Amino acid sequence: MKAAVIKRLLDVVLSAVALVLLAPPFLLVALAIKMDSRGPVFHRGVRVGKSGKPFRIYKLRSMVSDAEVRGGPSTPADDPRITRMGRIVRRYNLDELAQFINTFLGDMSIVGPRPEVPEVVALYSEADRETILSVRPGITDWATLWIRDEGKRLKGSSDPHQQYLDEIWPEKRRLQLRYVHEQSVMTDLRIMLLTFKVHLVDRIRAPGPATDQ
Repeated sequence: MKAAVIKRLLDVVLSAVALVLLAPPFLLVALAIKMDSRGPVFHRGVRVGKSGKPFRIYKLRSMVSDAEVRGGPSTPADDPRITRMGRIVRRYNLDELAQFINTFLGDMSIVGPRPEVPEVVALYSEADRETILSVRPGITDWATLWIRDEGKRLKGSSDPHQQYLDEIWPEKRRLQLRYVHEQSVMTDLRIMLLTFKVHLVDRIRAPGPATDQ
């Protein structure tokens, strides 16, 4: 069986199991989001997927409903657009768990380069664009493990998105390319286990400030 088929099979099975197990807490968080601020439960921003195809990414809403009008795509930990419930959602990366929906639908994979907004993808070199967009974007990858607290890194910035492009994006892009070049089922399993430890177990033991990815 080809590695791509095994990867897709794992994505479908694991995302389906995750959505079933997460359904009860998701309902509670969704209710809390609706009670805390006006707007939909999900935020569905545009991201660029495999082969350059745009798609709507699922995230539990952690900011005010008109956040895209009020500011840019990068979100520091002290961003005033973040709601009270949103700070809790971000602290435990609950917003990203909604992307198991995208994984089940086939827009994303559990492991793969984190999807970027169109204006960032436009900055890729032709070679980098061809490589990174040759695979489905993922919920987690090497870059997710490297930049564990992007919101904190951008906190206090007068121009968060420019700081993201200057300080975070170059290394993030390098790690995205690294994943594509060395991808395998074993690599995916390793990244999944490390992500579970770093972004769930470690964060529960020592919760930090809100983050964004």
